[in-house]
Amino acid sequence: MTAPTLSTLDRRTLLSGAAALALLPAGARAQSLGRPDVIIGWTPWSDAEVVTKLAARVLRAQMGQDVELTLADIEAQFRTLAAGDIDVMLMSWEPGLHAPYLRRYGAELADLGPLYEGTIGLAVPDWVDPGMLSSIEDLAKPEVREALGGRIVGIDPGAGLMATTRQAMTAYGLGDYTLEEGTGPKMVREIALAQRRQAPVVVTAWRPHMKFALYGMRYLEDPQGLYAEASTIHARANAGFAERAPELARMLGRMSLETADIEQIMVAARETGIDAALEAWIAANGERIRGWIE
Repeated sequence: MTAPTLSTLDRRTLLSGAAALALLPAGARAQSLGRPDVIIGWTPWSDAEVVTKLAARVLRAQMGQDVELTLADIEAQFRTLAAGDIDVMLMSWEPGLHAPYLRRYGAELADLGPLYEGTIGLAVPDWVDPGMLSSIEDLAKPEVREALGGRIVGIDPGAGLMATTRQAMTAYGLGDYTLEEGTGPKMVREIALAQRRQAPVVVTAWRPHMKFALYGMRYLEDPQGLYAEASTIHARANAGFAERAPELARMLGRMSLETADIEQIMVAARETGIDAALEAWIAANGERIRGWIE
């Protein structure tokens, strides 16, 4: 997937760098910003981009709300959500993946409800021979490590998926491997490069993601069960948000998507761009969206 295209309404500065603003009380920060109706934090993971920008479009176009999207890494999202600098995030993977952040900040957060289901693991594309590589245990074989160049292609270092992968590397004796940090789009580019050479590649993976449709990805078996079988992705809000904006909180609590919906939008966005893909999906799902709003 190409790198996410940010609209002019998106804030382009990571919250983690807003040191001066962070010194102000939450109320003063809101006033100084001329606070919009809702500030939604997001990290440019492909599924989070789809869900966050879909919610923003519905809130703006069909509910007349002033919405601001704020980029932040995942830890900064939880931290600033708890502090009241942002109102909502739509990418809390529960119960396990983001449990450390929920333990740290959960007392200041409200659960608006589940949005969609997700899975994580290590994955390979369909041209990798299952006879060579079908399980994480196979990565320890010298010939497999040599074929892969001792690389596991990862994403941003603060992601829970990366923390789980580091644990898996220890548990499965993969100390000779390097877990490469990067981004979701960089990971997809690595798969595309491997496809041209029909070379093996292993990536940290999650679903929903269009790479499963584009490259026939499959998860490696995980005999030790270190990767959760499935997660539910929740909308989380600052504890005071539902009281301040009950209609917005209710809409986000009713929002629900299937894996197929999200991956359909992702694949369409590859051809038309995210804005056109979202518009097309909204136009085809009017009754469903009315159910979120009414």
